[in-house]
Amino acid sequence: MQQLIKLETVLDSLSVGIMVCDNNHNLVMANKYALRLLPINSVEQTHEPLWDLVSDEKIASFLEKTLKSGDKIEEWEFPVEIPGSPKYFSLSVWPMVQKKPDKSIEVSGSLIHVVDITEKRSREARMRRMESLASLTTLAAGVAHEIKNPLASLSIHVQLIYKALAECRTLCGSNKPPKKHTRPKKNLESIDRYISVVNEEIERLNQIVVDFLFAVRPMDLDLQLRDINLLLKELVEFVLYELKEAKIRCITEYDEKLPLVKIDDRFMKQAFLNIIKNAIAAMPDGGKLMIETQSHDTYINIIITDTGTGIPEENFTKIFEPYFTTKETGTGLGLTTVFKILREHHGEVNADSTPGEGSVFTITLPVPQKETRLIRAPE
Repeated sequence: MQQLIKLETVLDSLSVGIMVCDNNHNLVMANKYALRLLPINSVEQTHEPLWDLVSDEKIASFLEKTLKSGDKIEEWEFPVEIPGSPKYFSLSVWPMVQKKPDKSIEVSGSLIHVVDITEKRSREARMRRMESLASLTTLAAGVAHEIKNPLASLSIHVQLIYKALAECRTLCGSNKPPKKHTRPKKNLESIDRYISVVNEEIERLNQIVVDFLFAVRPMDLDLQLRDINLLLKELVEFVLYELKEAKIRCITEYDEKLPLVKIDDRFMKQAFLNIIKNAIAAMPDGGKLMIETQSHDTYINIIITDTGTGIPEENFTKIFEPYFTTKETGTGLGLTTVFKILREHHGEVNADSTPGEGSVFTITLPVPQKETRLIRAPE
C-alpha cells in the first residue's frame, strides 16, 4: 500500500501527463498533470471509454481511433483553444502487453503520455525566425556580391554602345569622308558584339535571381514512396556520357534490400546531381566515382565518393554556406541546395574529404516506420 502511495506521489510530481487505460479503454489511472491538461473527469467516476471523457472533439476522435486500432503513436501534436492563451500539446499512445500463464503475450491496455509543448513550439518558432533572418542576410550579401560584376559589365558595354552610336550619328550628319577607324560597318559590328555581352550578363543576372528565390522559398514537396536504387540508376544513365567524356569510371553498389522511402523525385534527383556534378568538376584529369546504397533499421544511406582534388581544410566548414565557391564560374548554391532539400526531407548530408585524395558525401534518409511497438505492462 505504501509503495502504491509513493508511486502516485511520484506520478503526481511529474510535469508530464500519464494515463493508463484497460482493455476496454476505460481510464484506470491518471496523474494530476494529465487531468489538468486535457481536462477530464476524476478517475473514480469513469466507467466509459476515455474519448467520451475528453471535451475536445479532435483529441477525443484521435484517442478513439488510436485506442481501438491498437496503434502506437508518438508525439502527435495538436492545438488546444484556451481563452487568452492558445496551447499546443504532444500526445503519445503505447499499447501495453503482458505474459499470460501459458507464456503467450496479450495486450492488456494502453499508456497515454501528454506534454504541454507550447513553450517549446514558441522557442522553435523564434529560432526559425532567427535562422531565417541570418540565412536571408547571408543570401542577400551573396546576391549583392554576385550581381555587382554583371552590373558593372552592363554599365561598361552600354557606354560603349552609346559611344559607337554617337560616332554613327556624327558620320551620318557629316559630308566629310569617314576616317578609317570610324567606319560605320566597324561601329555596327562593335554594337552587335556589345549587345551580345549585355544579353549574356542579363541572363547571368536572371540565373542569380532564380537561384536566390529557390534558396529562400519554401519547397512544395510531393512526397511519394520511391525506390532510391531505381532513381540512382536513372541518374547514372543520364550522366553516363558526361562521365565518359571526363574519363571518369562509375562504380555502383546497390543494396537490393533497400526499403522504399518518402521523397520528391524532382528535388532528390537535383540533390544527387549537384553532388555528382561537383565530383566531376573535382576530377579534371579523370578518376573514379562510386555510388553506394546501404540499408539500416530506421534509415538508409547513399554514399557518393570521388577520387578528385578534395576540399582544403580551411574551406571544409564553409561548403554548405550560400554563395561559397572555389570555382571560377560557380554560383556557390549547389551544396546549399543539397542541404536544403535533405532538410526538407528530414534527412541529413555529411561530407568528409582528404585534399589530393577525394571526397565522400553521405546522405541519410529516414525509413517510414510501419510496425507497432509495444511496452510491457506491470505484472
